[in-house]
Formats: sequence, structure tokens, C-alpha cells
Amino acid sequence: MIYSMTGYGRVVKDIPGKKITIEIKTLNSKQFDLSVRVPSYYREKELEIRNKLAKELLRGKIDFSMYVELIDEQTNTSINEAIYKGYYNQLESIYKGLGKELPPEATVDILRLPDVLTAEHATLDEEEWSLINDIIEEAIVSCNSYRLQEGQAMYADLQERVKNIGLLLKEIEPIEKERIEKIRERIRTKLEDFIDPEKVDENRFEQELIHFLDKLDVNEEMVRLSNHCEYFLQTIEEEGANGKKLGFISQEIGREINTLGSKANEASMQKLVVRMKDQLEKIKEQSLNIL
Repeated sequence: MIYSMTGYGRVVKDIPGKKITIEIKTLNSKQFDLSVRVPSYYREKELEIRNKLAKELLRGKIDFSMYVELIDEQTNTSINEAIYKGYYNQLESIYKGLGKELPPEATVDILRLPDVLTAEHATLDEEEWSLINDIIEEAIVSCNSYRLQEGQAMYADLQERVKNIGLLLKEIEPIEKERIEKIRERIRTKLEDFIDPEKVDENRFEQELIHFLDKLDVNEEMVRLSNHCEYFLQTIEEEGANGKKLGFISQEIGREINTLGSKANEASMQKLVVRMKDQLEKIKEQSLNIL
């Protein structure tokens, strides 16, 4: 079953003292393009997160975000009481020297002065990280489920379009037989119009005609096109990331269709080729978003 590169997963859960939100967004990309945003407290785990995402999401433009909200009175920032008092006494002395009282809002402004607030860099609790890691796993599963759901819709559409090309190819078969005979008769008529039939070397004429018709023959292209379509349908049934492989197969399908068009020399056959190209363009668009 095929997966889309477009996906979304979001999980919000509470752990002791904190509310954790993990959000993963994925879009189509030729390469693995990963952006990770985590709070500085968990920065040491960024490489572990990257490796996990690379292993389980495989390909695409991936945007990973982690948000942490404190839900109790815990904080890793404290007020340095000695420094705060030092600033306060200095300001109070300055204001008294000016004959004024220290305004109430100054007590808040002091908190913005250097070294008043200090952050306590505690060691990351491995038990807490284990809980967060489970939340990340759940978000990845949610994202992949979204990708699978999108892939199922693409799967049905791709199957139908490839089968449509096969049906159009069958319509060409009777036209191809008539086309060769018409070309043969047209060449014979033109030859008789301009050259005395008695002066024509029939053996040489047949040789040249066979050589010319061989260049216009499309049987080989039709066989290869049919095989490519079958191979495409087999590949979308395979497990794993097969988007690049499907892209290569669609290129080969396009090459055979283009050759059919260049050799067609028949209006009804060219119309069928145009319809094939229309189906193929939509297949190529879809293939770009397959994992």
C-alpha cells in the first residue's frame, strides 16, 4: 500500500507538572528535509528526535514542534534576593537624594536588571523524557496514519488512470493494422501516379516499402508500454517507500507514449495518444507526493 508524503499528527498530553504538545507536519519533497523545534531544556535530545523521525517518516519536508506548558507552581527561574535588595537600596538612596519617593512600579522594573533573575539548569529527568518519548511516538503513528489515508485515495486514482492507458492502448491495436495497409496503398498509388508501373522494380520496391513501414511500426512500443503499465500496478502493491520507483516507471511510460505519437501518422491514433498523455500527466503529479 502506498503512503502520501503529506501528513499531520498532533498529540497533547499531561505529564507530572507539565502539558506536552507534539506536532508533526509533512509535505512532499525529493529529499529528507527536517526542521526540529524543541525548548532549550530538551535540546540535548534533539539528535535522538531527528534520528527517530528519519527512521520512521523516511522522506519529505518534515516540521517537528514540541511545546511545553507548566501546569503547577514549578519553575526553573528564581530571584536572587541579595542582588534585588542591592538594586532596591541604591535606587531608594538616589530618589531620596532627589527629594522623591521610590515609585511602586520600580519594584517590578528591578526584575529586568542584570542578574536579578537566574535560571536553574537542572538535569533532564530520564523518567520524564521516557513519557515525552512515548508522546512523540504517538504523534509519529498519527502522522503515518494520515499519510496512509491520503495514500489510499491516491492508490485508487493511480490504478484507474494506469488502467485507462491500457484500455486506450487496446483501442490502438485495430487502428494500427488498418494504418499500415493504408500507408502501403497510399505509397503504391503515389508511385503509379508519377512513375510508369512497367519501370518499377517490384523486388526493390517491396524492400524499400518494408524498410519504410518498419520505421512506422509501433508494435514494440505498444508491448513495452503494456509491460510498463503492468509493472506500475505491481509496484503500488509493494510495501515500503516506492515513490521514486513509481516516478521512474512513469517516465518510461511517457517515453513509449511519445514514440507512439511521433510514429502515429494517423488522426484517430494521435487522438488516443493525446488522451494517454492526459492520464500520464495526472499520474506524474500524484507520483510526486508518494512516499
